[in-house]
Amino acid sequence: MNQKTKLLDIAQALGVSTVTVHRALHNRSGVSAMTKSRVQQMAKTLGYKPNLAARYLSTKRNLRISVNTLQGTASFWAEVRAGIAEEARSMVMENVEIEYRTYPLLGEGEEESFEAALKSGVSGIITFPSRPARMLSWMRRASRKGIPVVFVATDAPNTGRLAVVSIDALASGSLAANLMGRFLGGEGKVAVTMGSHSITEHADKLKAFAGTLQNLYPKIDLLEPLEDHDSDSEAERRSGNLFAKHPDLAGVYVMTEASIPVLNKARAAKLLKKVTFITTDLFPALVPEIRSDAVAATIYQRPRTQGRMAFRVLHEFLSEGECPNFPITLAPHLVMRGNLDFFLQRQCLETESQKILTLPSQSPDSLGYLD
Repeated sequence: MNQKTKLLDIAQALGVSTVTVHRALHNRSGVSAMTKSRVQQMAKTLGYKPNLAARYLSTKRNLRISVNTLQGTASFWAEVRAGIAEEARSMVMENVEIEYRTYPLLGEGEEESFEAALKSGVSGIITFPSRPARMLSWMRRASRKGIPVVFVATDAPNTGRLAVVSIDALASGSLAANLMGRFLGGEGKVAVTMGSHSITEHADKLKAFAGTLQNLYPKIDLLEPLEDHDSDSEAERRSGNLFAKHPDLAGVYVMTEASIPVLNKARAAKLLKKVTFITTDLFPALVPEIRSDAVAATIYQRPRTQGRMAFRVLHEFLSEGECPNFPITLAPHLVMRGNLDFFLQRQCLETESQKILTLPSQSPDSLGYLD
């Protein structure tokens, strides 16, 4: 079998669509006997043979994917799920069914959601591994059942996952550090708030942030990071203690979406205009903070694109047996007051496009997602 031969190669050789090729090779209706014969002969000539994954799909009328994610405190996970839904709707060759399983906080319901997906016999799983050390046993169970798993937003290395789609955490952390150092003139006391050290993405961001500060701005004093465990109340409590203990704080890097509780506590302590804030992602409550310069910059993690890519990778494996042999890392986008409207307009266009294409039964809003 020629691993490089794809459906597109056969389609281009015959001057037909990939949909026609797929239907012919999988003995679907809607293709004439002559066309089917031509497709099969060309596949043989080019060395293409349906692999195990493709044969599996040919016996299934529906493709069922479980999407296991945090409910989220703002819009990140809603955007990830929207991206997955958009990509699923674009698949014209299979009937795709998405089963959404959300859990409220880090470590609460993640394993139960994974177990439920395995028991339901889904074709594949897209999940957020917030506890990498505890994923190995669950991944082994998925492997025994022949269920491929794609990680989104962060990785759990050495677990046998099919692929991982995430933002470039090292680039994000380094970018935040470089900005912070420039805004502060290379001096001052800086704090970091994060979800959890156990999350690979957060650990990588912190490593890059600390390393860049040390190399480029050695006079900046980096405090011990604060973990909020994806809880607004925890972020509020810990940041309140931070501002009370360090009234001379010069900068804060919030590497999760839990920035509003931190900003509110800084405002209450009358430190908002004295501290440089660099945040993460872009959601409605953050917009006025950027416009007023309370937030100097935010690092957008492109959640909708992450969702689209995660589903695309999983679907390509199930339908063609192909997957990337390297992690898919997206470059972060920097949003500041000057380019804020551009990003808001693009988000608005994406949302309107989703509303037009979304069927009522597939709507993320109908499943209780955050706006």
